[in-house]
Amino acid sequence: MTTTTTEKRRVFRALHEAGCFVMPNPWDIGSALALQGLGFPALASTSAGMAWAMGQADGKTPLADVLAHLTQLAERLDVPLNADFENGFADAPDDVATNVTLAVATGVAGLSVEDSTGEAAAPLYDFDLAVARVTAARKAVDGADPAVVLTARSEGFIRGLPDLTETLRRLTAFAEVGADCLYAPGLREPADIAAVVRAVAPKPVNILTPGLTVAELAALGVRRISVGGALARTAWGEFLRSAREIATAGAFTAFSRGAPGGELNRMFS
Repeated sequence: MTTTTTEKRRVFRALHEAGCFVMPNPWDIGSALALQGLGFPALASTSAGMAWAMGQADGKTPLADVLAHLTQLAERLDVPLNADFENGFADAPDDVATNVTLAVATGVAGLSVEDSTGEAAAPLYDFDLAVARVTAARKAVDGADPAVVLTARSEGFIRGLPDLTETLRRLTAFAEVGADCLYAPGLREPADIAAVVRAVAPKPVNILTPGLTVAELAALGVRRISVGGALARTAWGEFLRSAREIATAGAFTAFSRGAPGGELNRMFS
C-alpha cells in the first residue's frame, strides 16, 4: 500500500510514463474507498460531484471547503489523488500560485488548473493570461513539491467554444511552460483526440470519457482517462428515480436494485 504522500506522488508520476490508466472520480470518502477497493491505481476529485454532495451547484464551492475535501480524501486513500482544482479559485496568476500551494499542502499527488473564467460572456481567459496562469501554477508546484503532477486544462469544448485549433494552441503553450499533463474535456471525435496527443507529445494527455473504450483511447495514445462527475450523476440518478417512485407512486420497487448492506459493511470494515 502506498500510504505516504511522497510515495503516492512518486507512483502517480510513474503512471504517466507509459500505458493508459483509468482515474475515476469519487465525490466523498465512501465512494473514494469503494473505487480504491476495486483496484484503480489513482483517483481524482470531481468539482461537480463534490458540490452536489454539499448541496451546491458545480463551481460554487468555496476554496476553504475544497481544500478540506481534498485533505480528507488524501488522508484516507492509499492510492494517489488528483485534484480537480477548477480555475485555481482566482484570476490573477499570483493568486493562482498562492492557491495551488495550498492545494499541494493537502497531500494530493496532482492537480489540474483550467482556463475557464466561469463567466458566460467570456468563458475562457485570454490566451496570454491563460498561459501566465499555468506558468504561475508550475512555479508554485515547483516551490512546494516538484513531484506533484500539474495538469493544464483548456475548456473550450465544454464552454461553448469548440475550436480545435485554439485548443491545440493553448495546450501546446501550456506544455511549453511546464504542464506535466494536458487535458481538453469534451473532445469526442477520435481524430480530435489523436490531434491533441500528437500536438503535445511526448507529454501525456488526459481524456474525459467520450464514449470510446479504454482500449480505443489507448490506441489513440491517451495516457489517462477520467470520468468527471459521471459516477456522481449515475448515483444521483438512481437515488432520484427511487425517491420519485416513493413520492409519486407510493412504491418501493427501486430498493431491490440497491447494494446489500452487508456488502457495504464488508467494504468499509
